[in-house]
Amino acid sequence: MDSSKLMLSVPISLFILVINLCTVPMLGCFDRIINFGDSISDTGNFYLLSGKAKTSIGALPYGETYFHHPTGRWSDGRVIVDFVAEQFNFPFLPPSVGGNTPEYFQRGVNFAVGGAAALNNSEFTRISGLNTTLADNSLWVQLQFFNNLLPTIANGSDVSTMIRNSLIFVGEIGGNDYNRGLAAFVPLEKITTWVPYVVSAIGSAVNDLINLGATTLVVPGNFPIGCTPVYLMQYQTNRTEDYDPQTGCINRLNEFSVYHNTLLLQELNKQRMLHPNAKIIYADYYGMLLNVYQNANDLGFESPLFACCGFEASQYHFSFTHGCGDEQSSVCVDPSKALSWDGIHLTEASYHAIANGILNGPYSDPPLSKLC
Repeated sequence: MDSSKLMLSVPISLFILVINLCTVPMLGCFDRIINFGDSISDTGNFYLLSGKAKTSIGALPYGETYFHHPTGRWSDGRVIVDFVAEQFNFPFLPPSVGGNTPEYFQRGVNFAVGGAAALNNSEFTRISGLNTTLADNSLWVQLQFFNNLLPTIANGSDVSTMIRNSLIFVGEIGGNDYNRGLAAFVPLEKITTWVPYVVSAIGSAVNDLINLGATTLVVPGNFPIGCTPVYLMQYQTNRTEDYDPQTGCINRLNEFSVYHNTLLLQELNKQRMLHPNAKIIYADYYGMLLNVYQNANDLGFESPLFACCGFEASQYHFSFTHGCGDEQSSVCVDPSKALSWDGIHLTEASYHAIANGILNGPYSDPPLSKLC
């Protein structure tokens, strides 16, 4: 597939309209939202699983923008799934490890855990040759937890009916499989060989959920990681040809993201053929966010490649030794004008823009607001 087809071109005036569109909550479409993923959509699982140990996300400035206190989200405020929940008139999704009653899971549940990979630890070690000491909160583990909670979530109703009436997000997931290799300076050419395994794990999860009764699933692609401050720092070069002249992002890292998304689209097409009665929606996080990078100034974003919260004395306002929340760090004056929050994760403003792109189009087909 031509990588250009992963990104939909929109007139900038329309794009601004989409971002500022006042959405009307939708009622009676789904009974709940169920989410799987990593730190992009984690609403507190990592924080709770760590025993509320001293972690950066357990203290300000994390959570400062909307909640005005830390919530276990890896951002200054809300994340994408929060905005989706608001549109469907649901409360924010509770972290799956935070409760165990039917009432707690009545309108949805979030299984996403910061640092989670698509592949379980043993499979990751098998394909990569890298050992990991990280807790296994992989997509497979999240699905097992979901299966164990099914009787509680269903609360006496038919399990398959409950799942059929749920909007299910499978990801974003897979980025951490690659992050582990990138952080260890594994050559990108080798990491590229992992992509089919990662995509297969996502496809397997989609298949398993449909077999349980799911009929509406949203599967997001990967972000343009070549625009992320952490990798702009790690992979910086003096070669101008290594960078996109329009955005300043690293070309080969973004091409890697496109490769993942291309294979993911192929996998989803396979799942659509296997399950013609299910609606499997691809959410183009890559195209949406790249459009923002390309038009950052017109959209009111300043210094799009710089972290809002980080070490001011370093390039891209990001440091491997002084992270967001560190006493050496500082926060930009207005996070709503920043794209990157801590050099790895995004600001609430970025997540809001992405959410609007998939809720109202054109970065999902159909737009989620058209599902009802």
